Amino acid sequence: MTMCMVRAIVRPEKIDAVLAALMYAGFPSVTKMDVYGRGKQRGVKVGDIHYDELPKELLFTVIDDKDKDLVLDTIMKSARSGSKGSFGDGKVFISPILEAYTVSSGKAEL
Repeated sequence: MTMCMVRAIVRPEKIDAVLAALMYAGFPSVTKMDVYGRGKQRGVKVGDIHYDELPKELLFTVIDDKDKDLVLDTIMKSARSGSKGSFGDGKVFISPILEAYTVSSGKAEL
């Protein structure tokens, strides 16, 4: 069995919708972190103030490769602003998992 890690950076106001959608789709195992950053838009300017580090949420989950398209679609639909989306909605990164171990038992998962 091959596995992959999905990392999704999403707007903070979308985090509950994304987590609920993943749970409903059968993927409850998620790690969440508060992060700050900026994308291609290089932050946001409001009046005379420029905010170059915007709050985001980073989600991690490890899944079977066969579930990749379902998880990606679930995240994309639930994290998107409006029907067409907008700048700052986030990014999703998918990477292969070479090894995984359970700390308590020391056993390999793959």
